[in-house]
Amino acid sequence: MEQLQIAELVEKYLKGDLNPEEKEQFETLRKTNPEVDQTVVEYHFFLEEMERYGQVRRFKSNLYDTHHTLQENGDIKDLHLKAGAKIINLWGKYRRVVAVAASIAGITALFISGMISIFSPNAPIRDLEELRRKVSNLEKQSTRQISEFNKIKTKIEPGADVKFGGTSFMLDINGYLVTSAHVLKGAKKVYVQSVDGKDFLTEIIHEDLEADIALLKINDADFTPGTALPYGFSKKRTDLSEPVYTLGFPKDEIVYNEGYLSAQTGLEGDTMSCQITINANPGNSGGPVFNKNGEVIGILNARQASANGVVFATKSKNIFRFIETLKEADKDLNIRMKSSSSLKGANRSSQVKKVQDHIYMVKVVLG
Repeated sequence: MEQLQIAELVEKYLKGDLNPEEKEQFETLRKTNPEVDQTVVEYHFFLEEMERYGQVRRFKSNLYDTHHTLQENGDIKDLHLKAGAKIINLWGKYRRVVAVAASIAGITALFISGMISIFSPNAPIRDLEELRRKVSNLEKQSTRQISEFNKIKTKIEPGADVKFGGTSFMLDINGYLVTSAHVLKGAKKVYVQSVDGKDFLTEIIHEDLEADIALLKINDADFTPGTALPYGFSKKRTDLSEPVYTLGFPKDEIVYNEGYLSAQTGLEGDTMSCQITINANPGNSGGPVFNKNGEVIGILNARQASANGVVFATKSKNIFRFIETLKEADKDLNIRMKSSSSLKGANRSSQVKKVQDHIYMVKVVLG
C-alpha cells in the first residue's frame, strides 16, 4: 500500500469517515503493521498541534483587532518606550486590550461550553481512562477455586469484598512496592499476590495523588526478602520509537505486552507522563514499563478513551522525586533504588523470566 493511500485512510479513520467494515479492517492493519500504527499516532498528534496553533493564531488576531479598534476610538494611545521600562510600558499599553480580549475569550469559552452541554449531554468529561480493574464475583469465585486446587492458603479474610485490582512491582528487595495511587482509592486493606498465587498483607506508606504514585510495604511474616532486583530505574530520557514492554494483571495471571514510546508527554502535553503505543486494559495500572535494557522508564496508569492503543505512563523520574521527598520527611526510611540493570544485553524472554517474580497483583478491599 502506497504512503498516499495510507495517509488518506488514516485521515478518514481519525475523522470517523470509515464504515464499520473498513474501520475493522484498518484496526486489524494497525495491529499487524507497526508503521501504520505509528503513522496514526503521529497524525493524531499533528492534528492536535495544528488545532492548538490555530487557537493561538485566532487569539492573536482578536487581540490585534481589538487593539486597533480601541486606538481608532481613542480609548488607548501608543506610548513611546523609555529605556529600561519595556515590560511596564507594554503592560500599560495593552492592559485594556488584554482585559477586553480576556473577556471575549471568556464569553466565547462559556458559549462553546454551553453549546457542547446542549448538543452533547452524554459526552465524557475526560478523555483519560484509569486502568484499575473492577473484580467481578465470577473472578473472585474462579480465584478461590484455583487457590483450593493448588492448596494455596489465601491471607484475605473470609467475606472480605475485593472490589478493585491493579499491578505493583518491587522498588526495593525489603518489601517496598510501587503502584498507581488511583488503584488504592477508597482502600481499607490492600493485599498483593505474587505470580505463584501467594497473598501478602501490605501497608500504604504514602500516596502522591498529583503524580499518581503510591508506596506499599509488605508487612507479612511469610514474606521472605529476595536477592537484588534484576532491573534498575532509568533517569535518562527515553527516545521516541524506542521499544518498551510491560507486565501486569489485567486478569488473574500475569500478562506481557510490548509496544514503543510514541510521545515524550502525556495527554494535553502533560510533562509528568509519556505516551506509549501498547495494548493495555483495566488491571494494568501500576505496572512497570521497561525499555530494551530492562530498566523501568515509567508506571503505566491510563489510556486515552477515544484512541486505540494510546496509553500513558508516569515517568520514572517522578518515582525518584517521590522517594527522595519521603526520605527527607522520614530519615529512617531505608529504600535504595537501583539505577543499573543486570538485564542489559539479555533477550526479551530471559528478561521477562527474571522480572516477573517481582511483579505483584494488587487486591483492594474497600472500607
